[in-house]
Formats: sequence, C-alpha cells, structure tokens
Amino acid sequence: MNSSISARAAGRLRLSALAVAAALVVSAGGLLATGGTAEAAAVRVPLGTAESFVVLAGAGITNTGPTVLTGDIGSFPNPAITGTGTMTITGTNHAGDAVTQQAKQDLVTAYNVAAGELPPTPVTDDLGGKRLTRGIYKADSSMGLTGALTLDAEGDAGAVFVFQAGSTLTTATSSSVVLVNGARACNVFWQVGSSATLGTATRFRGTILALTSITMNTGATAVGRMLARNGAVTLDTNTITRPNCRPIPPTTPPTTPPSTPPTTPPTTPPTTPPTTPPTTPPTTPPTTPPTTPPTTPPTTPPTTPPTTPPTTPPTTPPTTPPTTPPTTPPTTPPTTPPSSPPTSPPTSTPTSPPTTPPTNPPKPPATPRPPQVTETPEGPVGTGDASGLSMCLLDPPTTSWFGWIGDTTP
Repeated sequence: MNSSISARAAGRLRLSALAVAAALVVSAGGLLATGGTAEAAAVRVPLGTAESFVVLAGAGITNTGPTVLTGDIGSFPNPAITGTGTMTITGTNHAGDAVTQQAKQDLVTAYNVAAGELPPTPVTDDLGGKRLTRGIYKADSSMGLTGALTLDAEGDAGAVFVFQAGSTLTTATSSSVVLVNGARACNVFWQVGSSATLGTATRFRGTILALTSITMNTGATAVGRMLARNGAVTLDTNTITRPNCRPIPPTTPPTTPPSTPPTTPPTTPPTTPPTTPPTTPPTTPPTTPPTTPPTTPPTTPPTTPPTTPPTTPPTTPPTTPPTTPPTTPPTTPPTTPPSSPPTSPPTSTPTSPPTTPPTNPPKPPATPRPPQVTETPEGPVGTGDASGLSMCLLDPPTTSWFGWIGDTTP
C-alpha cells in the first residue's frame, strides 16, 4: 500500500513539473511550426527499471509459435507465462519477482507522464500516409494506422514523438512505422487508454504503454516494448527487439584529427620505408667490412699473438698507442727477408749497440812489404820481399863442390 501511494505521489509530482514546462512553452509562443505542421515540444518518457523489459504485463503472458524476444520479460501480479518452450529470450525471464514488481511501479509512473504531456496536436483520422515531425499527437478516442506512417526527426537524433490514444490503438495488416532523418525507436511512445492490437505482419516502432492489454497478431514485429499495466500480453510468432538510445556518431568527420593515435595497427604495410632505422641490429653480420678503421684501439691487448702475420700493413697508424706492451715476444723470426730494401732510410739510429761481439774478427788487409836487400862482399843481393825465406850467399869453397863432396883426402 505504501509503495503504491509513493508511486502515485511521484507520478503527480512529475505531472506537475511537466504541466509547468508545457505552460512555459505555450506562454512563449505555443505550438512550434516545422514544415507546415503544428507541433509541441515532446519530452522523453522516463521508464525507470521498466527500460530493460520488452514484454511486461499485469495479467500474464501468452505465446504461440516461435517468438524471439531481445530483452527481459515479466508479469505481476499474475506471473503466469505460457508458451516459453517456443520462445527465444535474450534477456531474463523475471516472471513475478521483485524486479518485475518494481518495473510495474515504474510503468505506472511512465504511463501517467505520457498521458499528461501537453499541449497535443489533435489527430482526427487514420495515421497512414502521414509524415510527422517531433511532437505530441492525440486522438480523443481510437487511433488507427493503415499503411505507412513516417516519423521525420529532421536530422535531430533526440527528437521525441508521443502519441496519445483515448481508447484503442489498432494497426491493419502489413502496416508500418518508418523512421527517417535520425528518428529513433527509443524516442517514440504510444500511450493507449485501453488496449492495443498490432495486425498481421505489422512492422512497428516505439514503446506501447497500454492501460489494459496488448495483442500482437501472427508475424508482427516491433523495435520497442509491449508494456501492459493491468491486462495480458498475447504473442504469436513475433519478434520484439528492445531499442537502445546509444549516442550516434556524427555523419560528418571531425575537422580536427584525434589527439590519440589508433590502438590497432594498419593491416596494409606502408609503401614508403620508415625514415628511422630499426632499433634492433640485424642478426646476420654485414658481408662487407667497414671502410673506416675504428678510431680507438682496444684497451686490452690480445692474450694470444696472431698465428698468421697480417699480409697488408695498416694504412693508418693507430692514433693512440696501446697502454700495455705485449707480454710475449714473437717466438719465430721472419723466415724471409724483405725482397726490396726500404725506400726511405730509417729516421732514427738504433739506440743500443749489439750485445754480443763478433766471434771471428776480420783480418786486416795484406800490405806488400818492400824487397829485402842483403849486403855481401860481392855486393847487395836481393832476397825478395818479407813474405818468403831470406837467402844469403857464402864464400864459395876453394875446391869444387863436386870434388869436395867426393874427395876424402886433404
């Protein structure tokens, strides 16, 4: 009882606020003229927790045939739901739980708000064939649709359309509601004073808030909601999709590029190579040696001398001498002397004399000595130079040497 009183009080407060807003609109000029059709500024009907439901009833839900529902369903105070075996529900079947009960209270408030929106534009004949812009449209008794009704938002995705039927809402077979120029089903509301019936194969748009019951005949579809305060909702091979008022991106691209780069890389590689080299070195060493030698020698000499002497001396001496001399002298002297003498004399003389004297000193050159002359009684006799034996002549024997040799007498 208390919750019912609170709901009615909230509804009265909402109606009072809407009445004040409507009075301000009328005092500022009354109805708005757009495209030659008189219209009032409609306000979007707040559904509260009933927003998530596609079917909400007071006296149960009945289904025949394969029906597809995208959204929640429930019924209270009669929670009976039949034909669920042929229903495909993308949502929750709340039956008569606490969520359904709260949604029913919010439905009562929404119904009262929709019925109290002012000022309306009178509707005196069938809606078929009409093109209406935003506004509030009211029929004092029944409201009918045969054929197509076009709702034009004139480029405003927030445009609201509210239809008020004094008693019933009925659509003929294959009738339709067509939304153009940004109009959206989430902003279309049908307040019905008794019951609503959608004909076979009707293509409907908008939320129906009926005081009593709602019937969808075979093959009728809707992007909207079927919300019955007191009666039942009857379905027969239908498709109902809950509308969603997500923000719609602008049709014209922004003139300023986004400040954040896209998180997804392009699927097509760029045709121009990047101007910055990759930060990761190639895994394969280059096949061509660098053309310029390094300017700084390694700080630590190699511990093992190279086994093969370089075939070509470096063209440029290192700019900095090694800080540590080699620890091991070469073990083998060069086997082949250079084939050509150096073209330039060494710029510096050796600083140290040979440590070992030669084992065989060189012989001095032979100098010829003057001929030797011996003085004899017969005169000087040359004996040759000092390189041979010297000879001197003695006084000849008084006896012939032949006889002297062989004569044994004095």
